[in-house]
Amino acid sequence: METRQLLAFTTVVQTGSFTKAAATLKCSQPTITTRIKALEETLGVPLFRRLPRGIQMTSAGVELLPFARNIITLTDKARKAITMNGEPHGKLVIGSAQSLTDYRLLPLIEYMCWRYPSVQISLHSRNTATNLASVREGRLDCAFFIGPVEAREGLETTVLCPEPLVMVAGPTHALTRRSVITEDELRGSTLIRAENGASYYEQFEQALGLQDAESRSPVLALDSIDAAKRAVASGLGISLVPEVTVAAELADGRLCRLPWVPPFRVYTQFAWRQDNSTNPSVTALVSAAAQVVSEQVATPA
Repeated sequence: METRQLLAFTTVVQTGSFTKAAATLKCSQPTITTRIKALEETLGVPLFRRLPRGIQMTSAGVELLPFARNIITLTDKARKAITMNGEPHGKLVIGSAQSLTDYRLLPLIEYMCWRYPSVQISLHSRNTATNLASVREGRLDCAFFIGPVEAREGLETTVLCPEPLVMVAGPTHALTRRSVITEDELRGSTLIRAENGASYYEQFEQALGLQDAESRSPVLALDSIDAAKRAVASGLGISLVPEVTVAAELADGRLCRLPWVPPFRVYTQFAWRQDNSTNPSVTALVSAAAQVVSEQVATPA
């Protein structure tokens, strides 16, 4: 059973005739007939009934069809993988936090598209826990995330850069007039979450004891960096965000940095499954990410 025989079979099914299949595959009709006959002899069953008005698949043909298509697809993938000689190619499905997608990764995606045109990139912004779970389960090839450096079961990770966090408020907020801010004042302020599910919010709440507090200040969860910045600028509350996401607003005065430093550190990191370490596209992305992010940190916007 040869691939060219299976290709002839599936093309006859697709086109509905031996003549049209021959035209599609750019060969003669006797060649198609010979390949189908040889396939039938190998399997020991007829695959088509020759009827006055055309052809019809037998039950054996119906059963063979999905297997034939899978074999052709796998053969094509194997041929491409071998002929690419390890060059990154194929589809790469990536997860990311929204803040990283908007403020860190676009130059990286541009670099990958120019450097590796055979790699098809699909980028999805979700929360860290969902992204890492999807990488473990194989629904994502890899993910960028912000979090503490720690072992993560089933995953390989690499640190790309420290990700400084800053507490910001609008120019009219009462806390902007303070030279020192206490934890009690933070606990009593409305907190605006820009990214639901971000691990640094959990660390912040743990640091201030907010998770176990019987009464706490209101939380406005917007799940959008841009929406959170507008809400903060209008005076609705304060927000803890990656500094890179508010650099422009801090520079022109639309937002103010509050005099409080988180008692923990987080890092932008890249994760992939341990059994995916030899994927040339993932390897290329790791290398490119390290280069692009290091250049961003060295020359901030």
